[in-house]
Amino acid sequence: MIYLDYQATTPLAPEVRAAMLPYLDERFANPHSPHKSGREAAAAVAVARERVGALMPAGGRVAFTSGATEALNWAIKGSSGAIVTVATEHAAVLDTARATGRPLTELPVGADGLVDLAAAEAAIRPGVGLVAVMLVNNEIGVIQPVAEIAALAKRAGALMLCDAVQGYGRVDIPDSCDLIAVSAHKIHGPKGIGALWLRDGVEIEPLLHGGRQEAAGRSGTQAPMLCAGFGVAAALMAEHRDADAGHVQALWDAALTALDGGWTLNGSAEARWHGNLNLRREGLDAGRLMSSLRNLAFSAGSACASGSGRPSHVLKAIGLTDREARSSIRLGFGRYTSVEDVRRAMEMIAEAAGRQGVRSA
Repeated sequence: MIYLDYQATTPLAPEVRAAMLPYLDERFANPHSPHKSGREAAAAVAVARERVGALMPAGGRVAFTSGATEALNWAIKGSSGAIVTVATEHAAVLDTARATGRPLTELPVGADGLVDLAAAEAAIRPGVGLVAVMLVNNEIGVIQPVAEIAALAKRAGALMLCDAVQGYGRVDIPDSCDLIAVSAHKIHGPKGIGALWLRDGVEIEPLLHGGRQEAAGRSGTQAPMLCAGFGVAAALMAEHRDADAGHVQALWDAALTALDGGWTLNGSAEARWHGNLNLRREGLDAGRLMSSLRNLAFSAGSACASGSGRPSHVLKAIGLTDREARSSIRLGFGRYTSVEDVRRAMEMIAEAAGRQGVRSA
C-alpha cells in the first residue's frame, strides 16, 4: 500500500509509539492523584505541554483537548460577539459558527483559494468578537494571509482564532493570533488528542464543565499516554523541520515531473504547502478512480466529509462546478513517503485514468 493521504492523518512516528507504551503498562496512574505515581504522570504531562507549546508563539498557554474539533468548538462557543470566518474553513469551524446563532460573515475566496484582504477589512469591523481563519487549508493546501487578517482583527478589537492543524510545525504561526487549535495525529502523533493555545490574558468560557483539570478551564482527566505521544511528535517536528521541508519539496517536484498532461492544480501554486497536491482532470470520476486503486491511499477531499455525496465546499468556493469538483483528487505526502512511492503512484493514477477513457493531453 502506498499511503498519500497525509491531510487525513499521518503515520505514527516510531519514537512516539515508544514514548506512549509505558503509559499502557506500569505508568498508568491518574496525573491528578497526589501520590508518587500520580505526580510522575503529571510531570510527563507537563513535559508534553512544554514541547507542544514550543511550536507556538511566545506568551501563551497550552490546554490539551480531545482533538482539534473540540479545541475549535471551545474557542468559538467560548467567545462572544459576531463571527467572521472564511468559506473554505473546515466544517469544525463553519458548522460550529453557524450553530452559535451569532451574526456570521463567511468571506469568499478567489480562484486561488485566498481571501481578498479588502473584503476582510470591510467585514472585520468594531462589534466583531471573533475572526477564525485556517493557516493551511486541509483540502487544497493554500496558506492564508493570517498575519494580515489578525492585524485587522486586533484593530477591530476581535480575538483571532487560527486553525493551524495542517500547518503546525511546518508553517510559521503568526505571533498575532489569540487562539490556536492543533491536532497530534496530523504530525505523526496519536489520534484522540489536540490542544488549544490561548494567549496570556485571553479568557473564554469553558466548553466542558467539571473538574477544570486544565488551567485554561477544560475539564476531564488528562491521558498521559496521549500527552506524551503528542509531546514527542511536536519535538520531532521541531527537530526535523528543515529536513521534512526539503523532503516534501523533493516529493512535490517528483510528482509534478511524473504528472502526465491534462491535469490542473486546484488553488494557488505559490501560497501553498507543497505536501498537498490537489488536482483535477476533465472527465475523471474521482470516486471510481479511488475504487480502482485499492493499493493506493488518497482522497477526493476532506476525510471528515467523505461519504456525504456532496461535492467539496472548498472546491465549490474556488469556483469549480460540481463536475469539476468530482473530477478532483488530493494527494498528501510527507516524512515517511519515498520519491519512488510518488512516482509509482502517479503511474498508477495515469493508468487508471486511462482505463476510464481519460487520456493525457
